Amino acid sequence: MPPPPAGSLRGAVDLSSLVNRANAPAPAPGTGGGAAGGTVPSLVIEGSDANFTQIIELSNSVPVIVDLKADWAEASVELTAVLTRLVTDYRGRLVLVGVDAQANPQLAQAFQAQSVPTVAAIVGGRPVSLFQGSYPEDEVRAVLEQVLQLAAQNGVTGTVPVGDTDAADGDEAAPVEEPLPPHHAEAYEAIERGDYQAAIAEYQTAIAQNPRDTLAVAGLAQVSLLARLDGKTMDEVRSAAAENPTDLDAQLLVADLDLSGGHIDDAFGRLLDLFPTQTPDGKTAIRTRLLEYFEVVGAEDPRVAAARRRLAALLY
Repeated sequence: MPPPPAGSLRGAVDLSSLVNRANAPAPAPGTGGGAAGGTVPSLVIEGSDANFTQIIELSNSVPVIVDLKADWAEASVELTAVLTRLVTDYRGRLVLVGVDAQANPQLAQAFQAQSVPTVAAIVGGRPVSLFQGSYPEDEVRAVLEQVLQLAAQNGVTGTVPVGDTDAADGDEAAPVEEPLPPHHAEAYEAIERGDYQAAIAEYQTAIAQNPRDTLAVAGLAQVSLLARLDGKTMDEVRSAAAENPTDLDAQLLVADLDLSGGHIDDAFGRLLDLFPTQTPDGKTAIRTRLLEYFEVVGAEDPRVAAARRRLAALLY
């Protein structure tokens, strides 16, 4: 299976289990916790269950690529070399974090790493599933470009200086962050502090001022998804859906969970299968939710095109 297309990265966000920041242990001495600051010791650092809170904080400034690996797996070793070379080429626009999957089971579980290598990203504190297995270097580079696009959409456009490596190339100016439009910036700050309703209001204002603001439309869809799942656990959402198969609200919420975990086909299929059984009001609710999902995932994703065709057939 090839790496995911650019559109699929837009909303492939697993909200369920990455790290409980409030309960995360302090980083052990020498484990790389200093990466949370403005300068990192290297563009390639080691991550662990102990220091990952600091790595999440770093992702608010620069996208973090996570390589869940194992030294005994040849494909994993080869991919780590490719990722190291490519991330270094981006000169501080990306940071690579290597995680020994066997030694850090909490992280392996959080990223749903069923095999090594598994590659993910963290953008603005949110994990993004990328791919499993080894791929040619040009395909891996394409995925990294997609991560940078996703990061730009979410206002994560910084770079990190690394030791003295920048001094050697001091004649090249570091990229300058482009400021977000005011309402986008306010929405992003609200998301950072967990105030999803305020973020929704900011995106709605941006859309009212410019109905063609496609990034605001996508942002509104994504933050609405965050708001619906806020405070809910994976087990309670899935249990409620299993126990109440005809409850539309329960099925809509479990579809939200599917989408948030990157299970895009499952989310689309669940709602499209449910559509013919609903009242007119129920059909309207499903159609509205699916249109939100299409914004989150991105129109370029072939799964969106297929779901649109099926929805159109059901409507007409």
